[in-house]
Amino acid sequence: MSKAKTLSVVALAIAGIAGASWYSLASPTLTGPTEVSYPIIDVETKQVIGQYQVPSDLLIENEPNAESILYGKRLLNETRRLLPDNVGAMMNCNSCHIAEGKAPLGAHYINSFVSYPKVMPRSGKMVDLAGRINGCFMRSMNGKPLPVDSAEMVGMLDYMKWLAQGVEPGQKVQIPIAGSLDESLVPNTERGRTLYAAQCATCHGADGEGLKDERGNIVFPPLWGDESFNIGAGMARTYKAAAFIKYNMPMSVEDHGAWGQGGVLDDQDAVDIAEYFTHMPRPDFAAKVNDWPNGKKPKDARY
Repeated sequence: MSKAKTLSVVALAIAGIAGASWYSLASPTLTGPTEVSYPIIDVETKQVIGQYQVPSDLLIENEPNAESILYGKRLLNETRRLLPDNVGAMMNCNSCHIAEGKAPLGAHYINSFVSYPKVMPRSGKMVDLAGRINGCFMRSMNGKPLPVDSAEMVGMLDYMKWLAQGVEPGQKVQIPIAGSLDESLVPNTERGRTLYAAQCATCHGADGEGLKDERGNIVFPPLWGDESFNIGAGMARTYKAAAFIKYNMPMSVEDHGAWGQGGVLDDQDAVDIAEYFTHMPRPDFAAKVNDWPNGKKPKDARY
């Protein structure tokens, strides 16, 4: 790698570390002053076969495909700006995948590369990781799929593969991707409206419009309206959204460095807020008619 390219790689890695510092890992095994590890288990036997640590982005420059990994990392952070032809919403991938896909309970990417292909209940068919990513582009981004052989798709796959280093197919890192929630709770939309105003509107706007900086970059994503995720997105479901809210929002409430995860909202609070904003107007998704072909549609699906 040339000196100029090396300097560029280092600069991008340092920028990524700054973003990663917004969170702390929950319930880890301490292996040093700042290092944490999680068990790697064999999916079939459930036996612990190793330990996993979230790798430092500063090590990416040592990889033979460092430029692709860093491109993928940047795309996940700046999806709307870098891929305007494929993103219809005012969203980035990492609007929903907390701390660049590294945070427990925040829809992390850590097991993504080794978990696909697999049968997805919503589509009723086998889906590989590129297909799963494109599903997010069409639903959560209200946009268009990427060519699976494009540099952009390869970069995102390379980043997720790098993040899963040391983990093989048939194995899984024991880091929860989402938290539990009581789905028997009955939502109260009016209470959700009040809670949204108190806990969410400061960042996401009184009308769910989100927040952009003076350059038009996304600071906080819109939660409804034409620039938000469409009705086919997972986050448009009450209980799925509520689980994310409970364990990750409001942001900046933890005084020990974590992004969200401060235990501000209980299950009922999260369900009420989710019911309120998921049922606000948002773009349609025409292909929703093909969802759950084998039945078992979740009770909180909007269609």
